[in-house]
Amino acid sequence: MKFFLFLTRVFIPRTKAKKALHQRRVQAALTSIVLFLLLLAMTFAAEPKIAITPFGNVGKQTAYLYTLTNSNGTQAAITDYGGIVVRLLVPDRAGKMTDIALGHDSVEGYVKDVAYLGALIGRYANRIENASFSLDGKKYQLTRNNGSHSLHGGKRGFDKVFWNVRPFFSKGDPALEMTYLSRDSEEGYPGNLAVTVVYTWTKDNALKVKFTATTDKPTIVNLTQHSYFNLAGHENGNILDHEVTIFGDRFTPTADAKLFPTGELRSVAGTPLDFRKPHTIRERLESEDVQMQRALGYDHNFVFRKPAGKLTKLARIVEPKSGLVMEVLSTEPGMQFYTGNFLDGKIKGKGGVFYGHRSGFCMEPQHFPNSPNQPNFPSTTLRPGETYKNTIIYRFQTAAK
Repeated sequence: MKFFLFLTRVFIPRTKAKKALHQRRVQAALTSIVLFLLLLAMTFAAEPKIAITPFGNVGKQTAYLYTLTNSNGTQAAITDYGGIVVRLLVPDRAGKMTDIALGHDSVEGYVKDVAYLGALIGRYANRIENASFSLDGKKYQLTRNNGSHSLHGGKRGFDKVFWNVRPFFSKGDPALEMTYLSRDSEEGYPGNLAVTVVYTWTKDNALKVKFTATTDKPTIVNLTQHSYFNLAGHENGNILDHEVTIFGDRFTPTADAKLFPTGELRSVAGTPLDFRKPHTIRERLESEDVQMQRALGYDHNFVFRKPAGKLTKLARIVEPKSGLVMEVLSTEPGMQFYTGNFLDGKIKGKGGVFYGHRSGFCMEPQHFPNSPNQPNFPSTTLRPGETYKNTIIYRFQTAAK
């Protein structure tokens, strides 16, 4: 009985003064609880970190894998060989960690790779017709690696070189600064091109890729990232049921199966390339449209109406079963959408998985194909004193059912 009377005195104030004192005590107690819970959450949150491990050898040089883990415990793993994204580990709708990037278990697989899995692409992403261009009245002959043409920088593009790496943290997010000096005449390109790429794996599960480059001679440059994604998991078959939205209303039609643009900017309206509203990849993939027939599926450059250099959302992709969503943002005027048309099941990827036809898709923000030979396309010329800049963001989320 005495204990009950004590409780009534403490928790049931009988005067206004006691009531006010009681309210202050309750507020103080609640504040303490909130602070305690915040401290508890901070204690159990994953600590952002960068782990460095050997990843195999290229000749006598050891490659390293840099695994970036953010405060959510999700990961992006990148190697210094080719600046290649090897692994992207993010949670699906059920909370299961899923590796959504096609790739290899060691650097040896990338040395032999011809599909550019996960790679940085340069000096010039996409195609240059006849592997040549003229600049300031001088003709330059590039290395031919796609028949008589140049593709993705030549035989030894940026995907086949070692990059210098400096790990650091950017506002608490794990990051890598990667640098490479492409020497004058490398693959036929003029000028010493000093390239810096900063990869940041953010706390909101976004891979931010920031490119900058300078030159000591007039040259051309067009850089991008060439990861293949499967939002169901890299080992889980084709990407045909992914739902794609692309916010571009024009594309660069091609003249023939060599896929060089005609120079026209054509409306996507009424074509299988109209993704302004969501469509599955499967839905129109086998269309008899001549542009689809030439590319053997989707392998097209989309054009976006936006101010030059403005970071803009270009695409949104949803995998309905996993619930994973990928958004693509960039400062670039175009984006190549590719559906793995030349993957043929011969590439042995991570965990012994063979990557079959259309088992991954690419979203490659960039300038347009063959721009140096198309005077009406946005310029890819870089001159001494200027700085090339390009930002790409791949952001991963989950959608409600």
